[in-house]
Amino acid sequence: MRDQQIIAAELENLGYTLVEIEREAGGLLRVTIENPDYERLISVLDCEKVSHQLSYALPVENIPYERLEISSPGLDRPVKSAADFERFTGMEVDLKLRVAAGNRKNFRGVLQGLLSGELNSPDAKFGLLFEGADGAESQLEFSLAEVDKTRLVPVIDFKGRKS
Repeated sequence: MRDQQIIAAELENLGYTLVEIEREAGGLLRVTIENPDYERLISVLDCEKVSHQLSYALPVENIPYERLEISSPGLDRPVKSAADFERFTGMEVDLKLRVAAGNRKNFRGVLQGLLSGELNSPDAKFGLLFEGADGAESQLEFSLAEVDKTRLVPVIDFKGRKS
């Protein structure tokens, strides 16, 4: 948690937002960033700038790593915070629960956003519309504590620009 706070503060000073931190085998520290306005995409230059800053800041803060990787969230962006679940309302996601609900943990459906409670409170409930086993549309109600992981379903259009 301390590492996340330090890295988030460094990113904020540079004008970026932390999406997630992952630690992998071999000492890899992967930091995923985005722009706070969400409109401007992350470029290689953005990643280079953050990498340069963190390569100096992390040793000073005694945060261990062997290799540092900076990246953008990508098309299958993770959905982590309450603000993300609200921001991506209406988007299709793959959601995995920590504990099965109705004999299943994995769902693909459309986020319905905040259904009840305050956005950043532990009792906040979010919704997901999905196709049930019988083919009928069903709604899953869940809290962030019940979610193992959630990612946007990539939408790719290979047709190109319309003239």
